[in-house]
Amino acid sequence: MLEILRDFSIIDLIDITIISFVIYRLLLLIKGTRAFSMFFGIVFLLIFSVISKFLGLKATSWMLSNFSGYLFLTIIILFQPEIRRALAVLGETGIFGNFAQKRVAVVDEIVKACTILANRQIGALIVIERNTDLTHYVQSMQKVDSVVTKEILLSIFIPYSPLHDGAVVIKDDRIVYASAILPLTKREDIDKSFGTRHRAALGISEETDAISIVVSEERGTIAVAANGRISTELDADMLKNTLVSLLGINDESNS
Repeated sequence: MLEILRDFSIIDLIDITIISFVIYRLLLLIKGTRAFSMFFGIVFLLIFSVISKFLGLKATSWMLSNFSGYLFLTIIILFQPEIRRALAVLGETGIFGNFAQKRVAVVDEIVKACTILANRQIGALIVIERNTDLTHYVQSMQKVDSVVTKEILLSIFIPYSPLHDGAVVIKDDRIVYASAILPLTKREDIDKSFGTRHRAALGISEETDAISIVVSEERGTIAVAANGRISTELDADMLKNTLVSLLGINDESNS
C-alpha cells in the first residue's frame, strides 16, 4: 500500500480528476433519459464479466468478453444523441462561440410566435427534441426542413393551413416535422380543462425528454410541459426563461 502511494504523483491525481469530471458531466447529460438506465446496464455487464472470470464461469465469461470487444462501438450507437448533445454543450462554453447565440435566437422566434398566437387565441403545439429521437413516438407527421422563424410558425398554425392540426417538431434548431400526432397522457389527475394539445404535450414529455409548448385556443394562454410536468399561464418572459433553463442555454442577454 505504501509503495503504491509512493508511486502516486500529481500527474496521476490530475488524470483521475479529469476522468471523474468527464464521467460526472456525462451522468448529468443523460440524467432523466433512457440512456441513464442503459449506462448502468453496461456497467452491470462489465462488473458481471469480472465476477464470472473470478468464479471460473467459462461460458459466461467468454460470452461477456466477446461483447466487451464491441463495447466501444455499442456505446457510440446507443449514446449517439448524448454525444451530440455533449459536443453542443462544449460549443456553448465558447469553443464554438455562436452555438448558444443561435439557440437563443431560435427560442426568441418561438416565444414571439407563441405570444402572437396566444393573443389571437390560435391553438398551437410545438415540441423541441432534446436527447431522445422522437421519430419513434410521433405519427402521421409531414416532413419539413425549415429554419425556425415566427413567420413560418404562424403560417403553419393559422386555422386554414393544411398543417395546423398536430404538432410542430423542432430538432437541431430546425423545423423537421409538422402536423405530427403525439401520444396522449394516460394520467387522470390532470386539470379537467386540458384539451388534446395539453394531453399530447404531457404525453410526449412523459415518454421522452422533449419539451412541449402549448398555446390554448380556448383561453389564449401558454404552457410548457417537460419531464412529465406542466407549467401554465406563462407570459413571454416566463416562457423564454423556462425554455432557456430547460435547454441549458447560457443566455447572456438575461444576465
